[in-house]
Amino acid sequence: MSFFGFGGGGIKVEIELEEHPERAGIVALDHPPTWKVRKNVFTSLKYPPGKRGLSNPSLAGNPAAADAASATALTSPSGGHHNTYAYEASEDVEGKVVLFLPQGKKADHLGIMVQFFGRIDMDMAIHEGRPHYDFISLSKELVPPGTLYNAKTVVPFHFRNVEKEFESYRGRNVSVQYFVRVAVERKFLPPLHKEHEVFVQIIGKEPEVNESIKMEVGIEDCLHIEFEYERRCYHLNDVILGKINFLLVRIKIKHMELAVIRRETSGEGVATTSIATPGSAQPAPAIQGGNADANILTETQTLTKYEIMDGAPVKGEQIPVRLYLKGIPADLTPTYDAVNNRFSVRYFLNLVLVDEEDRRYFKQQEIILWRKEIG
Repeated sequence: MSFFGFGGGGIKVEIELEEHPERAGIVALDHPPTWKVRKNVFTSLKYPPGKRGLSNPSLAGNPAAADAASATALTSPSGGHHNTYAYEASEDVEGKVVLFLPQGKKADHLGIMVQFFGRIDMDMAIHEGRPHYDFISLSKELVPPGTLYNAKTVVPFHFRNVEKEFESYRGRNVSVQYFVRVAVERKFLPPLHKEHEVFVQIIGKEPEVNESIKMEVGIEDCLHIEFEYERRCYHLNDVILGKINFLLVRIKIKHMELAVIRRETSGEGVATTSIATPGSAQPAPAIQGGNADANILTETQTLTKYEIMDGAPVKGEQIPVRLYLKGIPADLTPTYDAVNNRFSVRYFLNLVLVDEEDRRYFKQQEIILWRKEIG
């Protein structure tokens, strides 16, 4: 928790969002969403929502879990905690601004403002023009100029019917953020600022057409395989089912892997590079930077990788595929297609065969993810 106002009456500012767990459009999260892949895939099982926090004695010997808990439960000057909640896009943003003063002190101010921003931030990306773009900017005066006398002053605020067209997203080079900012204007001193992020999620619609994926690939006179996935589109907690058939095997295969890859493309004019190319075959580097267009930056991230076959297959053998998206140790997002013409996020299944000479054969297929529920 950051405190403000030293030298200006000792004012400390806090923002508390109203929490309505009984409403379906507001759901508690066990951690703030992030781009990173979690190293411990069992963290969400060991510390489920509602059980993780700074008061949990089991966190004492686990720094990583303690860091995650501290990110979720933020201590306030009054001794309480702020939990992380996901808001459905249609929900109002309401809460209160709490101003603290030392006992017996007073503080003059030139007005207290509350603002609500929706921002696409591209500070980390290669771009031309502004490093960020505000697609929402609302401002209200909470308190007119005057003097604060009380040790604790509480002022409510409410932003109604705000159209939130994009999901919150924290990427490698770009982010979409919604946040409430409070500004306390002061005479002869810079204003005091305090921000509180609001995580917004948008429930998608199930695609009307969700055909299966079936392709035959291989190397002439050496390897011929057919892979099939039941669907192309999946919700974030779905299960990917499929099978791989070996029609011709004349090379010695050592093992086969299936990986889930996330590709973030950011920069002005990204729409021209985000056209889907189903069935494209290409290697899957862990991280790649740069693009033919100097203003476009691409980051490719392997979210998870499973070995689905060990040993040499024979002609006619069939390998089943079952992959639980909920078990991926990362915060999945829906597929984003050219958000505000500034970035896109796409997901791929990458099938890798490794022979006894450690040569690798790739086949990559795009899948479409969508959000079925908040959380």
